[in-house]
Amino acid sequence: MNNTHSKDTFAGFVAIIGKPNAGKSTFMNTVLGEKLSIVTPKPQTTRKRVLGIYTKDNLQIVFVDTPGFIKPRYALHEAMMEYVSEEVLSADVLLVLFDVSEYSAHKEPFHSTFFELLDKSPAPKILLLNKIDLLKDKKAMLPAIDFFAKTNTFSEILPISAFEPDDVAKAIQVIAKYIPKSPFYYDEDVLSTQNERFFVSELIREQIFLLCEEEIPYSTEVSIVEFKEREKGKWYINAEIIVERPTQKPIIIGKDGQRIKQIGEHSRIAIENHLRRSVYLDLYVKVRPKWRQNPRQLKSFGY
Repeated sequence: MNNTHSKDTFAGFVAIIGKPNAGKSTFMNTVLGEKLSIVTPKPQTTRKRVLGIYTKDNLQIVFVDTPGFIKPRYALHEAMMEYVSEEVLSADVLLVLFDVSEYSAHKEPFHSTFFELLDKSPAPKILLLNKIDLLKDKKAMLPAIDFFAKTNTFSEILPISAFEPDDVAKAIQVIAKYIPKSPFYYDEDVLSTQNERFFVSELIREQIFLLCEEEIPYSTEVSIVEFKEREKGKWYINAEIIVERPTQKPIIIGKDGQRIKQIGEHSRIAIENHLRRSVYLDLYVKVRPKWRQNPRQLKSFGY
């Protein structure tokens, strides 16, 4: 590995944590200038850790995008919250994102167990008050800044819009102050450690979140059955969309197969953009009763 920098190198792990829909995935994607985490308007889109590696000059920050902090209702949620706890306890820096447009003096901004979890980590904590672009008046964020400052939890509080590259660059400068001196963990051209199958399954799941209503996206998982890279012609991908109840299968398929066709077309375009090559995508819908409650099923899906 090329690590012959004449000056010291700094490298560390930064866990991105917060409630669902606070903008964690958007922040990481803006940092990397590359879409690694899927983003939809629905909460709980992120279910697994997604690693994004930012390397510039003598600095390497390994961002870990985590699922939104919730009170678990299923074994799946428990597995998701397990990821959050593990990352909080092992990260060099904790980056907490909060949607400042939702702040209200009459409502606790976080569940009390969230601060309890933060207290378990000795790492410096940086709060990003995100979505300032949604505020009509920037003064509206002052009560939130005041509230969080009084918790004495955060080393820094920074208002940002995760869509704004300038704001994100400022956040990186702030984070960089807390990154320990260390050799780089990954080669400088590596953006993530997840394999292509992971990203492909996530891109299909993103379309299910965008194109299906109500509870359906939360009851689905995507499993890649075959992933054939070919020297010539299109790569072949066969994926199963897993649902929990027989009644959900026709909803995903849609009238005359219209919806699954739409999911397939949108997914294929996103996958081709990601892989930078043509693919042939086969989608099937399978029922696995109560998979979100079944530890063995969850394990087979990589939770």
